[in-house]
Amino acid sequence: MIGTLFKLLGALGVFLFGMRVMSEGIQKVAGKRLQSILNYMTANRVAAVFTGFFITALVQSSSATTVMVVSFVNASLLSLTQAMGVIMGANIGTTVTTWIVSIIGFKFNITAIALPIIGVGLPFMFAKLKKRRDIGEILIGFGLLFLGLMFLKESVPDIKSNPEVLEFLKNYTNLGFLSFLIFVFVGSILTVLVQSSSAAMAITVTMAFMGWIGFETAAAIVLGENIGTTVTAYLASLGTNVNARRTARAHFLFNIFGVVWMAFIFRYFTQFILKIAPWDSSLQVNLPLNLSLFHTVFNVINTLIFIPFIQPFAKLVEKIVKPKESDLSKEYKLQYIKTGLQDTGQMNIQTAKAELNKMVELINDMFNTFLKVFHNPDKKLGSLVEKVRNMETLSDQMQVEITKYLVECSKEDLSERSIMNLNAIMRIVNELENIGDSCFKLMLLTEKKYNKNIQLHVKAMEEFNDFTALLVESMELYKLRMNEHLEKQVLDMVFKLEVKMNNLRDNLKKATQYRLQDGSNVKSELLYLDLLKHFEHIGDNSLNIAQALRQVY
Repeated sequence: MIGTLFKLLGALGVFLFGMRVMSEGIQKVAGKRLQSILNYMTANRVAAVFTGFFITALVQSSSATTVMVVSFVNASLLSLTQAMGVIMGANIGTTVTTWIVSIIGFKFNITAIALPIIGVGLPFMFAKLKKRRDIGEILIGFGLLFLGLMFLKESVPDIKSNPEVLEFLKNYTNLGFLSFLIFVFVGSILTVLVQSSSAAMAITVTMAFMGWIGFETAAAIVLGENIGTTVTAYLASLGTNVNARRTARAHFLFNIFGVVWMAFIFRYFTQFILKIAPWDSSLQVNLPLNLSLFHTVFNVINTLIFIPFIQPFAKLVEKIVKPKESDLSKEYKLQYIKTGLQDTGQMNIQTAKAELNKMVELINDMFNTFLKVFHNPDKKLGSLVEKVRNMETLSDQMQVEITKYLVECSKEDLSERSIMNLNAIMRIVNELENIGDSCFKLMLLTEKKYNKNIQLHVKAMEEFNDFTALLVESMELYKLRMNEHLEKQVLDMVFKLEVKMNNLRDNLKKATQYRLQDGSNVKSELLYLDLLKHFEHIGDNSLNIAQALRQVY
């Protein structure tokens, strides 16, 4: 008995490892396409559902998708209603794995398929190009997944030689509605234990195929697995902001409500599935296909029922999950979220890019506030200086938190392109923080100018406007193209602006010396030189950001 248990655990281990290797390979190969899909998901609720379906079908894990969604909501990249649409689609997407397992895993000689696939993938693993090695990961992961399924089938004892197992189950199959609840609970616990609804589904399908359980019992376990899979997202939401916690709770409630309405019509629904099946549903060999059809039809209907009510459903969740004191804190936090089964480093880089856009907006606001105050001083000068001080503190926090987040991303197995993106983002974050420091120092110089009533020379004011115009132009060039691959001609434009600024700086310093020799106010000219020094720093930082964006793909 103990030997059989360890065989089952070993088979499950091979299955899960294969799924993980395949998922990581797909994420690395499809990294750029995933970015496009994730950008599309914000369009509308229907687009969100299709996005959830497509990503889950691609990475073969609804847990990876929902954890990613919680992460995106935590980073304010997705709203609660958009996230709910993606989660609904993820529930449908996870049925793709079930179909693959049911069709290939139980209709063909798995060894005849799995071993050749691993054989094809093996040479790719020794290729020099990382992209080819990633393709090798996909093939080997796919092969290992089905080898694990084969071991799972072989490790499940034959029911004919183990009738006591069937007798044990019979004690719980004839209790009416209580049987339904028991097996829903079993499905939930099974999914929590293996941390994968796909793996739990594979176990359930195998038990049904081998004759341990009947169709209705297996269908009830499948419903429980729909509930169990929400635990991963819930665990990922711990310590996140209120909207991320609401997303995880919405996932749980959506799946629970689905099981509740199904409970009332369960017996009729299973009969309906057996009738509409385009194959002979009475054959034991087709039982995996019956379960796949049940799983798919249930999730599609559940999604169609709830899509029109996403808004009121979101309001219900908002009432249930109230903000905590930590949510009201002004301190900036960016938590790295991952699932235990699949690494989601590829997807989490998207969150880092979203935070980078926020930081760019913050720094741009700081510089514009400085210009506004410099040209239009008023009684609110003190409060505006304090505002920029708080913004500078926030930029420091963002630098620390985003960098820590990127370090966590770097621990995952990433594609070469993602590693380049990650390094570029790190550099950009550092340059943006330096611009933030310069903006705050410019604000302090502005405060000093008006508190001590220092008037700049008329010519100096004209030069000031010329220099700031070049800075604004340079900053706009990278702001409009943040997180994009910067084209060479755009980088050349930034270089030309930098050369203009350097030449202008040299000319302005000479002009300051001439004005001092002509008796200009010393305090005024020294203040002006301090302003120029920080302008020069911002120009250099802007060029560095543009160079980093050249490395982003």
